[in-house]
Amino acid sequence: MITLKVNRTIKRCAFALFALLTSSSALASDVLVEAESFQNRGGWSVDQQFIDQMGSPYLIAHGLGKKVNDAQTNIEIKDKAKYYVYVRTYNWTAPWCKTAGPGKFLISINNKKLNATLGSTGDKWMWQYAGEVSLPAGKASLKLHDLTGFDGRCDAIFLTTTPTTPPNSLKELNGFRLKHNPTLQKEPAKKLFDLVVVGGGVAGMSAALSAARLGMKVALIQDRPVLGGNNSSEVRVHLGGKIEIGPFPRLGGLQKEFGPTLEGNAMPAHHYADEKKLEVVKAEKNIELFLNYRAIQAESKGNKIQSVLAQNTETAQQISFSAPLFVDCTGDGTIGYLVGADYMMGRESKDDFYETLAPNKADSLVMGSSVQWYSVKQPKPTTFPSFNYGITFTEATAEKIFRGEWTWETGMNKNQINDFEQIRDYGMLVAYSNWSYVKNQSVDRKKFANYKLEWVAYVAGKRESRRLLGDYILSEHDLSKVVDHEDASFPTSWSIDLHYPDSVNSIHFPGNEFKAITKQMVLYPHTVPYRCLYSRNIDNLFMAGRNISVTHVALGAIRVMRTTGMMGEVVGMAASLCKQFNTTPRGVYQYHLKDLKELMKKGVGNPNLPNNQKYNEGWNLEKKPVVK
Repeated sequence: MITLKVNRTIKRCAFALFALLTSSSALASDVLVEAESFQNRGGWSVDQQFIDQMGSPYLIAHGLGKKVNDAQTNIEIKDKAKYYVYVRTYNWTAPWCKTAGPGKFLISINNKKLNATLGSTGDKWMWQYAGEVSLPAGKASLKLHDLTGFDGRCDAIFLTTTPTTPPNSLKELNGFRLKHNPTLQKEPAKKLFDLVVVGGGVAGMSAALSAARLGMKVALIQDRPVLGGNNSSEVRVHLGGKIEIGPFPRLGGLQKEFGPTLEGNAMPAHHYADEKKLEVVKAEKNIELFLNYRAIQAESKGNKIQSVLAQNTETAQQISFSAPLFVDCTGDGTIGYLVGADYMMGRESKDDFYETLAPNKADSLVMGSSVQWYSVKQPKPTTFPSFNYGITFTEATAEKIFRGEWTWETGMNKNQINDFEQIRDYGMLVAYSNWSYVKNQSVDRKKFANYKLEWVAYVAGKRESRRLLGDYILSEHDLSKVVDHEDASFPTSWSIDLHYPDSVNSIHFPGNEFKAITKQMVLYPHTVPYRCLYSRNIDNLFMAGRNISVTHVALGAIRVMRTTGMMGEVVGMAASLCKQFNTTPRGVYQYHLKDLKELMKKGVGNPNLPNNQKYNEGWNLEKKPVVK
C-alpha cells in the first residue's frame, strides 16, 4: 500500500518567541545584518530557494568565474567599541572536494578589509570569524568583496562586542534572528482576499488571472522578482503541450496573452518574455501581485486553511494573507504540506496502481532538476579559470558541447526538497568543471577558444517533488486507455515522458550522475478529472502545477507548462463558483459540475488572438491509443 506522509500545521516559531522573552537581552551595541537586505547588491544576487532548510535567503556571487561588483550597505553603530565580526557562509564544493573551495570573498567595514578569506572552508553553513574592527558611533559602511565569481555566498554578518560565535542550528538561529531583527518582531500586516494563489509560475499566473476575470479579489504571491517559474529568464525552459484542444477548446487561450512565442531551452533571456508576463498580470485590476514574498507558514483550523504567512525575501517584512480559498502552485506542494494535506513522493510500485511503467518496488527516485547553461562565440579567444573541485573530466568523459539544456539533470536519487541546495550546486559544479576542461585541457580546446560561457542558471529547474492527493489520483491507465471521466477538465497532450539517470553517465559518475535520458509512451490527448485539482483532506485548498493528484508515472505527461497553465485556468473558474455558491472545491464537483463545464466552454482568454502556442512533443494522432 502507498504510505501517505502528513505534517501538522506549523505555528509561528514558539522557540523564537521564548528566546526573545526569556533569554538575556542582546547587547544594544550588537548588530545583525541580513545580507539580502543590502541597499546596493552590486553584482550579487538574492537566492531564496533554500529558505525552508536554512531559515533565510542569502546573497550569491554568481559571476561565472569573473568577480562580481561589491555589495554595499550602511549600518548604524550605537556604541564606540571594538567589534568582533562573524559571517555566516558556506563552502559549497565541500560535498565533493576537501580542499579550499572557490566561493571566496572578503568583508570590509568603513573601507577597512578584514583579513579572513571567507566562504572557502568548512563543510556546512556556518559562522566564520572575519576579524575585529574598532568603530565609532554612527553610520558605518559594510561591503562584500567577491574574489572569484564562483558563487561565494553570504547569509548574514554579525558585529558584537563580545567574541561569541552565534548559534548555527536552525531552531536556535531562528530565535537569534528574531531577537536581533526589529522587522521580524513586528506584527505582520494583514490582508484579506477572495483567493490566495501561492506560486507565480505559469500555473499560478493562470489561476490568478482566471479567478480575477471572473470577479474574485486575488493575491498572487511569488518568491522571485519575475513571473513564469521554469519558463522565466532565471530557469529558461520553453513551454510544452498543446492548448485549445479537447472538449473545451477555449482552455489555454489565456496563455496566448502572456506566453512566449519563441521556443528552445537555455536560450537568451528575451526568449522567455518576463516583461510580457508582468504586464499582463499587473494590468488585471482584481489581482494584487506580491513579488519577492515567500510563503513560510500556514495556519489552519480543522481541515480548513485560515491564513498563509509570507515574508519579503529582501526586507523580511511579513504579511498574513487570509481568504476562504487557497491555491498551491508552489510546485513543491508547500502550502499543502504545511497544513497537513495528504501527499505522495517518489515512485509508486506496480502493485499500487498496476502501472506498466512503475517499478516492481516503490522507491524514492524522482525526475531531477536541471541547471542549464550556454556559451556564445566571440570575435577573439576567451579564457576561463581552471576549475577542479572534486569532479574530474577526461577525454572520454567530458561533454564537448556548447550548450547544456534539459539533459543536464541532477538529484534524481536525492530528496528534491531537503537536499535541493546540494542538487543545485552539483549542477553548477559539473557545468563549470566540464567547461574548464574543454577550454583548458581537451585535445579539442581550439574549437572552444573563441567561446565564452555566457549563462549558467543558479535557479534550478525542478521537475518533481511532492504530489498533493485529491479525490482522484490520475494514473497511467487513465492516459493510455483514454478513460473518460464525468468531470473531465483540462487536456494533457504530452507523452508520458519519464526521466532516468543516463546509463553511460552512470558508468563514469556512479551515484553522481548529471545527465538524464527519457523514456516515452506516446498518447492520444486526454482530459484530466477536475477531482485531481483539489485536496482530499483540506477543504479549501486547490492545487495547480506539477504538485497535483497524480502518480509518478502520470506526472510524466501532465507536468509541462502549457498543460499546468490550463490547470490554473480551471482552478480559477472553480474558485469563482465556490464564491458564487458558497461552497468548497469538492462541492463544485458534487453540485456545480455543469456550471464549471459552462465556464470551461467560455474560457477567460481573449478569443480574438491567434494560437501562437504551438510546440508539443509525443502527440501523434496517426497512432492509435496505447492500450495495455
